[in-house]
Amino acid sequence: MEQIDVMHLAKLARLRFDDAAAAKMGQDMQKIVGMVADLPDFTETRLPLDIHDRMELRRDEQGKSLSREEVLANAPQTEAGCVVVPKIME
Repeated sequence: MEQIDVMHLAKLARLRFDDAAAAKMGQDMQKIVGMVADLPDFTETRLPLDIHDRMELRRDEQGKSLSREEVLANAPQTEAGCVVVPKIME
């Protein structure tokens, strides 16, 4: 596996590490790259291909909902039959 140039990546990300932290970061990144490289082997050998057939999902059923009047009665602020929400973008 190719050695990861932590200092180069840190420079690109505008981060600073001392030598000890860079060495530890490099070891951690090597482990992560190794785990990602093993994923194709894991999925092909350890998971059955028909796993999606055994996944049980709940039925999508309509439940009780609130009327417009109930929603507006519980809203802190309304205007022209709509709920007023705080502005978050300019």
